[in-house]
Amino acid sequence: MHETMVCAVGNVATRPVYRELAAGPSARFRLAVTARYWDREKNTWTDGHTNFFTVWANRQLATNAATSLSVGDPVVVQGRLKVRTETREGQQWASADIDAVAIGHDLARGTTAFRRPVKPDTAAPAPPSPEPDWETPAQSPEPVPAA
Repeated sequence: MHETMVCAVGNVATRPVYRELAAGPSARFRLAVTARYWDREKNTWTDGHTNFFTVWANRQLATNAATSLSVGDPVVVQGRLKVRTETREGQQWASADIDAVAIGHDLARGTTAFRRPVKPDTAAPAPPSPEPDWETPAQSPEPVPAA
């Protein structure tokens, strides 16, 4: 199937909403992507139009996004673009969603500290294995035959 993959750079516009569903964890938030351009008349950078996307994350990405993202955070989102149109109360509405594959803080605009999530210990820990003996045993010299 052909899908439209996009990479959007913007800011988290709403607090991530986390849900535990039958199919697994899911999270969503709005992403604001504002175009910037150099205004030659004013000699300054100027904000252009802002596009808003609803970003959907599933499974472990949903859990990590919900605990890692806050409103205003600069992020990079990669995923499948889904554009929908519907009629509500006689008006046409369009929405653009991104089914995220990856989400990360934008390190061009700040720093972050990466931490791996702690996985619950579901199985009993394996008993420690003994350290291997890496030393080569000393060889006794071979006897020299008498002549």
